[in-house]
Amino acid sequence: MKVQLFAMPTIPATPDERAALRPIGRNVERYQRMLDELEALVVCADRAGITSFGTTEHHFHTEGGEACPNPLLMYSRFAARTERIMFVPLSIVLTASNPIRVAEDVALFDNLFHGRMGVAFARGYQHRWMYVLMQRDDAVAMMGDPDKEVMNRAIFEEYLDVVLKAWTEDAFAHDGEHFAIPYPREGITGWMPTDWTNAYGAEGELDADGKIVKLGVIPKPFQDPHPPLFVPVVASGASLDNAARKGMVAFVADSRPDAFAESCRRYQEVANEHGRDLALGEGVGGVRQIVIGDSYDEAFELAATTNGFHYHHYFEVMGHAEQMRIPADDPNQMVRFADEYACTQRMVDTEFLLCGTAEQVVEKLEGQAACFGDGKLEWLNWLFFMQGTASIEVQQDQVQRFAEKVWPAFK
Repeated sequence: MKVQLFAMPTIPATPDERAALRPIGRNVERYQRMLDELEALVVCADRAGITSFGTTEHHFHTEGGEACPNPLLMYSRFAARTERIMFVPLSIVLTASNPIRVAEDVALFDNLFHGRMGVAFARGYQHRWMYVLMQRDDAVAMMGDPDKEVMNRAIFEEYLDVVLKAWTEDAFAHDGEHFAIPYPREGITGWMPTDWTNAYGAEGELDADGKIVKLGVIPKPFQDPHPPLFVPVVASGASLDNAARKGMVAFVADSRPDAFAESCRRYQEVANEHGRDLALGEGVGGVRQIVIGDSYDEAFELAATTNGFHYHHYFEVMGHAEQMRIPADDPNQMVRFADEYACTQRMVDTEFLLCGTAEQVVEKLEGQAACFGDGKLEWLNWLFFMQGTASIEVQQDQVQRFAEKVWPAFK
């Protein structure tokens, strides 16, 4: 089982400090502290043999959480200070980006660091910043509006096609609903050094009249045909099916045993229907939190003051606790908890949080690793909510405990 250590770049601060220093996201000294902490965490993970590291992409978070607008630029610092760990942003929000720039940036990073690159693409749901970057308000996912959902998915699928063409074709044209290459669609006139391009450029970039009718994106990725692709699956069966069809690893957030097992089976079935002969669990990653202590009570307390606090006060209000819904919850109300301790307990009950001694975590992880059946899970995406809420020494201790006492049972 491969392991992705996933952190939400969070400026280190207590709640009181966060209030006193608002907007802490624009506090340069604290932002530097966050970067130093993340670097120390990645170096620790690299030495421990963790497969990959990733973070989110978000914008305008002046509160100091999810505080990285450009993961690849940040990773370039970490990659220069490590030896083998891969970097997998989770995710680049493709619908709010220019697909050509995305293809170029990822391919350049892949070349700079000799293939230590994977990439997850997401459709985006935080309208706070997607409206602004997209300059439109009709195409943000998960807003409760089916028309917006359809538009968002259409843009995502088309942009992904453009990225894949850019990586795999020396020169190409794309005449889509939301993006065109070349632009204007009928071709680009006025390119003066036609002899130069005809002699040294990609085949077919110019037509007989010297008009640009195709374009080639450089560089080509270091990995052939391109870096491995991932997709986060929070609630959408369509996202899971699309990942299975296209050979993308699906990071499945729903941890409830029955639901997770069904996702693994569905991924396998769709993949096999499209010519990918996969075993159960292959191509799938479980998204889980892990907290290890000398006792269960010690681990639970640490989890509540870090993971539980972060989840209760931030993600819960955006509906992310729905994946932890149980029959006793009011079907007419969004899942909410009284405090971080109640939130943490539900995480444990639904196996979203694997908490306890190393031996207890191994026991809990066994069912997940087998896809609650006879499978073999390919990836574990470890949601590491301790960054920014616990000291770097505590964070490093958690990584080392996992690498030495938990992972060997599944490696």
